Amino acid sequence: MTKYSEHIKKAAEILPKGAFLTTKHNDKINTMTIGWGTFGFQWGVPTAEVMVRESRFTKKLIDGSMEFTLTFPYDESMKAALSYCGQKSGRDCDKIADMGLLMVDAKETNTPVVACKGLALECKIIAKTEMTAELTDSSVLEKWYKNGDLHTIYYSKVVACYEMD
Repeated sequence: MTKYSEHIKKAAEILPKGAFLTTKHNDKINTMTIGWGTFGFQWGVPTAEVMVRESRFTKKLIDGSMEFTLTFPYDESMKAALSYCGQKSGRDCDKIADMGLLMVDAKETNTPVVACKGLALECKIIAKTEMTAELTDSSVLEKWYKNGDLHTIYYSKVVACYEMD
């Protein structure tokens, strides 16, 4: 567990700067930028929880595959790609090709990882919760969900984590 603890702590520190959440379903691969999430140990396993809005193209893919990878760049070299992948939709373009991102095979999932100097987490979904307006505080709704586009929260088991050069 020590390796997972160290990597999960590092992931939590990097996350507010942006990370790639990559999904693959059938032959379609998409990546998006995330800046929110949590990490920990639940149900006796290391976990990563990510939020994906109902409107996102990624939601269809992640629901189809029930897995994803997270890539946390260590330096600023991926800043432009993180910005682009956070602003564009995979419905309208191929963000991976547009930004010239190199994808590498994952070790434990069918979803590839964005190649960069950074940290990779491979995750398999073990539960998910769809937010509802009725069960969400009004101050959160007013600040983050004015258009009603709520998140689904995916709880995943981290099945592999490692550093890349």
